[in-house]
Amino acid sequence: MEKEEETTLMETLPLLTPYTMKSFVLSHRVVLAPLSRLRSYNFKAQPHAILYYTQRTTKGGLLISEASGISDTAQGLPNTPGIWKKEHVEAWRPIVDAVHEKGGIFFCQLWHSGRVSNTSFQPYGRPPISSTDKPILNQRFIGGSEGAADPQYSPPHRLTVDEIHDVINDFRLAAKNAIEAGFDGVEIHGANGYLIDQFMKDQVNDRTDLYGGSVGNRCRFPIEIVQAVSDEIGCERVGMRLSPFANYNDSGDSDPNSLGVFMAESLSQLGVGYLHVIEPRMVTQFERVETRDSLVSMRKAFKGTFIVAGGYDDRDEANRVIENGEADLVAFGRAFLANPDLPRRFMLKAPLNKYDRSTFYTDDPVVGYTDYPFLED
Repeated sequence: MEKEEETTLMETLPLLTPYTMKSFVLSHRVVLAPLSRLRSYNFKAQPHAILYYTQRTTKGGLLISEASGISDTAQGLPNTPGIWKKEHVEAWRPIVDAVHEKGGIFFCQLWHSGRVSNTSFQPYGRPPISSTDKPILNQRFIGGSEGAADPQYSPPHRLTVDEIHDVINDFRLAAKNAIEAGFDGVEIHGANGYLIDQFMKDQVNDRTDLYGGSVGNRCRFPIEIVQAVSDEIGCERVGMRLSPFANYNDSGDSDPNSLGVFMAESLSQLGVGYLHVIEPRMVTQFERVETRDSLVSMRKAFKGTFIVAGGYDDRDEANRVIENGEADLVAFGRAFLANPDLPRRFMLKAPLNKYDRSTFYTDDPVVGYTDYPFLED
């Protein structure tokens, strides 16, 4: 197909039209969602990640990295990368440089697992930290067969107010490190029942201090994190991921719509670059969660770039979301994992490779990682 024809096709597909996100000019609206692949060792991103990310890079395309721990207490899965030490910065730098050489825009997802962890992942075998001391009871521990001594979630330590401030500072320093590694910005992981979500959701947060109770108090922790990170690197370089409607990792809320709107309004006031929300129909490796709730209220409340994710595998559905103004960008996970040239396949309406779930979380640096074929292959 001639370049002129491809350009014409791109202009007729809402999903493949250009978009400006603060100071970042995107060539299309297909985003690589943050995907934990469990192929980093000693908390350091590995050289094989250069090929993985560059395979999925297009000029002007937005990529969000796999979840990267902000401190030595952040881990809850085996072989996940960190961003709290100089050696982590040095490990990420060649990967980021390679993405930039192909013209991509790369954000680092900052993550703390909180109580979604086990003492075997924690320094000196200490309990994982959380807003509460209640353990997870109703979810599978996916790290158990991958190196954890006890395949159960450990009872967490309830953070004191002083310790909360220390964690906020860890997020700030991690953001600083990410920029030093060359990332264009950071995404703060406030979804999927991890530490930040554990503060926001009333099913988990049973605190009686200024970080518990009302929705404003429960959201104080994430808002203070966003403010600290924004002060460090600039609000236009900051995004946040939320999943107010999900109950994953035993983290549900009695009024998810109000929680979502409160956070959307607060993040809008802080002027962050984007809000990335997982649809109510969130799909996990264990279940598909469907509700009748809508993200319309959050979309209206947030004045910046609105990204949606959650089971998008279909080009036409994503096009509809953009065309109807329900979102500005759409993040793809499994489809992008299995189709490194996903934007081009969408453009040509080409068939997609099928993903192999059994290779999502292995430590193989090739199989199920960089060996999915391109359309030309």
